[in-house]
Amino acid sequence: MSRSSQRTSGFTLIELLASMAIGTIVLLLAVGVLGRTGEGYDRVGGGVSAEREARAVLSQIAADFSNARFQADQVFEVNGTGWAKDRIGFLALQPADAQSTAGRIGDVCAIHYYVKDLVTGGRTVRCLMRGFRESSDTFDALKAGSITPLFAQRSVDEPIAFGVVSFEARPKTRDASGNWQNWVKSSGLSPQAVELKLVVARRDLSSKFSNSSDWDGQGAASKLLGKPEDAARNKSLETFSSLIRFGNDEVR
Repeated sequence: MSRSSQRTSGFTLIELLASMAIGTIVLLLAVGVLGRTGEGYDRVGGGVSAEREARAVLSQIAADFSNARFQADQVFEVNGTGWAKDRIGFLALQPADAQSTAGRIGDVCAIHYYVKDLVTGGRTVRCLMRGFRESSDTFDALKAGSITPLFAQRSVDEPIAFGVVSFEARPKTRDASGNWQNWVKSSGLSPQAVELKLVVARRDLSSKFSNSSDWDGQGAASKLLGKPEDAARNKSLETFSSLIRFGNDEVR
């Protein structure tokens, strides 16, 4: 009677180590892919957020401009030799629901746009602010002979866009040939349109800025922001431009 021998099969130590090495490599590759996917999602999400905010801001400004009324003391102030921080202030007709009951005695109000650095969470964020003065304040200023005080910064002014790198607002008029040219205040005429340019930093870039110097593109931030003329080619910036009519003049 013969006894059949059995052979026990299994992994050797070398085979086990090789399998673990291959598994580690696969895991590292998967982590790398997930990391890049997450970064891509953040970039896309940051871009969508910046675009949504910028579009809302341009819509708000367009609505204010469409109801603008020319006044000699209105403000179109160019600020900044690099990244622009322009300031504008003008009178505009506003509906009753835009004012409080106590402050409403008419429909002519004062609106003010400017750039300001706000500190939040220990970091400085550059914002586009909207100042609003109701008709009672506006009529008091008109009776006093100057609307300039209406465009002073106040603590109640509202930030309407965050992460603003640059804000340009350049008034325009048409020449005799119908071409757009820069508005001249001394002409005594109202601008027919305003050329707006808004540059907004995406989340991945704005999170790296902690003070006003960073937002000005100074020091290490100069490489991140680049030059103003190259803003449209910077993947961390969103640039929006629009020519918006001012008052009752139609832009064609």
